[in-house]
Amino acid sequence: MMDILAQLLATILGTLKDVFPIAVIIFGFQFFVIRKKPANLAQILMGFGWVIIGLSFFLLGLEWCLFPLGRVMATQLTDPVFIHGVESVQELAVAANAIDWRDYYWVYLFAFCIGFSTAIAEPALMAVAMKANEVSGGTIGVWGLRISVAFGVAIGISLGCYRIVVGDPIHWYIISAYVVVVIQTAITPKMIVPLAYDSGGVTTSTVTVPLVAALGLGLSETIPGRNPLIDGFGLIAFACLFPVISVMAYAQLSELRGLKDKKSAKEWYQEHED
Repeated sequence: MMDILAQLLATILGTLKDVFPIAVIIFGFQFFVIRKKPANLAQILMGFGWVIIGLSFFLLGLEWCLFPLGRVMATQLTDPVFIHGVESVQELAVAANAIDWRDYYWVYLFAFCIGFSTAIAEPALMAVAMKANEVSGGTIGVWGLRISVAFGVAIGISLGCYRIVVGDPIHWYIISAYVVVVIQTAITPKMIVPLAYDSGGVTTSTVTVPLVAALGLGLSETIPGRNPLIDGFGLIAFACLFPVISVMAYAQLSELRGLKDKKSAKEWYQEHED
């Protein structure tokens, strides 16, 4: 119990140290540049206190739960005993050398599921989706945007895990994805393009990043021949980039469906008019 309290106190002090420059800048501009006392100063100070407490507990949760959980899942899913169901030491050595990228299908499925679920649960994405729905007057659906972003994250993380398994250079994947983004930007309805780019950013937040980072490091540490520093990082880039593609694809499909509905309505009107 004393160890837990000591770690909590150390984390709170570290969080205070990290948040202090932000508070200095905000209150410095407020009092010395704008020269006005902010409204509800007591409430603002209380909010800072809750931010510090929340960040401290969140950081402890990452250290104690999410990072270990991601690594444990990666270790278990890449274990030759799990993949081939062998038990003896001799069979284990043979199975470890005979593993092919296709044998890691449970890793890809887990990456897809964890990417989709974490994106759906991302608070930042919820906020952006609600604001987009409000500003667009309901044209952009909250769940439509969240699901399209979640599919992008899921596909991106699955592809990133495949890259770790096979050991391909990351830049070829990123370059290819950006080529697709540039082409989509030219043909996607202009009203959705900025939102698509922002959607990629909000996915890399409090829920997604810890699990994805732990998964990537866990895979690179357990798959033979992989370097955690070279191969373990990069999954977050996939989680950030592929939602841009999926959101613009969602907008393109919605536009095509709208044009089809308009064409059907026009044909129906002409048919009944005749």
